[in-house]
Amino acid sequence: MNKPVLQLISLCLMFFGAVSGGYSTENRAIILQSTTSTQNSGLFETILPVFTGKTGIQVNVVAVGTGQALKNGRNGDGDVLLVHAKQAEEKFVAEGFGVSRQDVMYNDFVIIGPADDPAGIAGSNNVLAALATIAKTKSLFISRGDDSGTHRMERALWKKVAIDVARHSGNWYREAGSGMGATLNIAAGTGAYTLSDRATWIAFGNKQDLKIISQGDTLLFNQYGIILVNPKRFAHVKATEAQTFIDWMVGPEGQSAIASYRLDGKQLFYPNAR
Repeated sequence: MNKPVLQLISLCLMFFGAVSGGYSTENRAIILQSTTSTQNSGLFETILPVFTGKTGIQVNVVAVGTGQALKNGRNGDGDVLLVHAKQAEEKFVAEGFGVSRQDVMYNDFVIIGPADDPAGIAGSNNVLAALATIAKTKSLFISRGDDSGTHRMERALWKKVAIDVARHSGNWYREAGSGMGATLNIAAGTGAYTLSDRATWIAFGNKQDLKIISQGDTLLFNQYGIILVNPKRFAHVKATEAQTFIDWMVGPEGQSAIASYRLDGKQLFYPNAR
């Protein structure tokens, strides 16, 4: 075999070796099934590049409601979940779809409403009384209606005041079937009340005459948890990379990154990993 041919073969081997090495690096990317609230808040845009810069692991976020994120996890469509419906998360793990669940961070929910406050509940820190008054006065309320963590919280609160909102669907109670940002847009356009996580509300840019109407009730606590999708159930799960991400999120660097994230000088999430 002559020298030019040998050189060509050598160059080809070097090229394909480089491509293979590049593919290996790209193949370390993981899929994070998470919520629209964390995505809409801008948190991921800020902290994920820090993690990738440190580890070389790319995190691709699928932002959906918590219910859909858990469903996607049950289908093996992802490596890690970061969601906010603790009871459902624990069930996900107990049924063998997740390896473990850990607290990551928290904030709270707030009732948003129009400035003219037709239900007359402004300033209330009793969320159950506020919702009962909204129902009594038949003031327009927009629900996410998407089985998200926020929607699940809202349904639990209506249940506590013994109001079957399904009976009023399409009247004063309406379901958007959308994420938090879209639901807030509908509330702004219709002068309605809604339940929002505080982070999305702070980041929301179309407030118009909406404002926080009720806040501060301990029932409005909003805990986020992180879960590794079970690699024994789904062999394609990138357990090593996913666990590296989880360890970073609950470790000092991730917790510090979460605590440092602010909009307009306001902290959106509070780290509380144990």
